Amino acid sequence: MLRLTSFDELALVDEPLHLALGVFDGVHLGHRGVIARVVEAADREGGLAGVVTFFPHPIKVLAPEKAPRALLATLDHKAHLLAELGVKVLLAIPFDAAFAQVEAEDFLNQLCRAGVRTIAVGDDWRFGKARRGDVEMLSRFSKSHGFDLEAVPPVMADGERISSTRIRQSIRDGRLDAAAEMLGKPYSVEGEVVEGRKLARQLGFPTANVAVGEVQLPPDGVWRVETVLDGKRLLGVANLGLRPTVDGTTRALEVHLFDFSGDLYGRNVEVVFGTYLRGERKFESIEALKEQISADVAAARGVRESR
Repeated sequence: MLRLTSFDELALVDEPLHLALGVFDGVHLGHRGVIARVVEAADREGGLAGVVTFFPHPIKVLAPEKAPRALLATLDHKAHLLAELGVKVLLAIPFDAAFAQVEAEDFLNQLCRAGVRTIAVGDDWRFGKARRGDVEMLSRFSKSHGFDLEAVPPVMADGERISSTRIRQSIRDGRLDAAAEMLGKPYSVEGEVVEGRKLARQLGFPTANVAVGEVQLPPDGVWRVETVLDGKRLLGVANLGLRPTVDGTTRALEVHLFDFSGDLYGRNVEVVFGTYLRGERKFESIEALKEQISADVAAARGVRESR
């Protein structure tokens, strides 16, 4: 994937561009409906399917008091999710107070300096200073600038519009089945494996300490997980929480991979949440903790074998 950060870089792309515009937090089914239009257009007409998004989330600049405390994906994770859908170009525009003052017409004029052949958006998408830009404005520009406009209606689930807000709430509540239905795939997080205190290794269950950033996490506890590494899915069990038995002070995601040996430090992994096994609790002794981890591993393997 070609990753860009400015309109100037986009204008240098020498192939026709089919662009989906939006924030796309989590890349849920509604987002996928928009993105599919530009992927299909690129396949049909030639050129590259691309996404134009913003970082950080615009609401963090425009109304920080209303901004979610956590998003569904980091920018790098979003890029990987988009690549899986066939997106070849990602323009992530730095969104700050100055950019928030850009008029909608100026935004489109800058965008159309590139060879834009298709633009796809959700049918209620708003953009530009004071959110003046809308589908009606895009329609006018499509006629004057010679691109096709795809305004895509929302995707519904249980009679309500699918949104990143709904999905975040489902994850907070531990309803990962509901989140997966709206995402179109099981919920996952992605991050770099960093060094920890190596206490789990001393217990005989080495773990990868995954730094996931400020993303939405499910309830603390022990989870059956799959970890994606170099395109392969490795089964395992993860502890999410403070680790009270060993006097942990910060929330951490630690993953023990079954039947794996190797150095993961510095590598990026994707952790896919599966079955919730139990809540986090403090044990009377390290030996009691070790026994429980053995039981957790057995339970997670049992879930795998029953499927």
